[in-house]
Amino acid sequence: MPKIQEKFDLTGRVAVVTGGVGQLGTEFCRTLAEAGAAVVVVDLNHEKCTATAANLEQAGYKALGIATDITQPDSVNAMVAKVIATFGHLDVLVNSAALDPKFDPDAVSKGIAPGKFEEYPLDQWNAALNVNLTGTFLVTQACARQMVAQGPSGKGSIINICSTYGLNGPDQRIYRKADGSQPAFKPIYYTVTKAGIVGFTKYLAAYYMETEIRVNMLTPGGVYNNHDELFAKNYAAKTILGRMARKDEMNGALLFLASDASSYMTGNNVVVDGGWTAW
Repeated sequence: MPKIQEKFDLTGRVAVVTGGVGQLGTEFCRTLAEAGAAVVVVDLNHEKCTATAANLEQAGYKALGIATDITQPDSVNAMVAKVIATFGHLDVLVNSAALDPKFDPDAVSKGIAPGKFEEYPLDQWNAALNVNLTGTFLVTQACARQMVAQGPSGKGSIINICSTYGLNGPDQRIYRKADGSQPAFKPIYYTVTKAGIVGFTKYLAAYYMETEIRVNMLTPGGVYNNHDELFAKNYAAKTILGRMARKDEMNGALLFLASDASSYMTGNNVVVDGGWTAW
């Protein structure tokens, strides 16, 4: 029986991370690389993909950056083909790419602050469905096809990044300003698409019964990223631990799901939210 440290070892495996240049995506890429995997950094921006991969290589890890539009089947299939041409196999997929509105101080003046449900634009709704659900579908389909082809029964770990807002509706009060005004709302698409990830995960876990392909979710709580002080305070008040997460606090759960440490787990959800959903 392997020692516990060996169960987390990803040496010899290849991991694809979509949204790989994002705040959490970058953390996921480094975590998987440190565990021994060759990491494929997938994102829309070519320069950022290659730079993130180059940083990992300079640190002594195996990495490859591939600019990919996850909403386009040809782009997704070309990405998987390049992964196989480079490394020969594909073992882990992390679906981290998603549209997620960020409430920076200038959002309102930029015209990007999400508005009320009654006024929400159809084009933004459709764009979010296209990335958060259709993009996840396309990437998973292409990667799972390869996982199935790698053995008699198929083998791999697929990790879909969900959100506490996919489990509970957002409390819009935490987005209010000190004067009581509310210039922005967490938009409808985010809860709907993240809830869709829950169903997507459970469907695939059941679909791949009798194989060694496992499909699970990681659900982060709010991760601090230079948020407005009042927002951070409002958010912290809703968590049992009384603060937002640090960006590295999802890495342990991510590695658990990617590795053999979670070999008896599929169709499930690891929630790392500071207690947000516990009360």
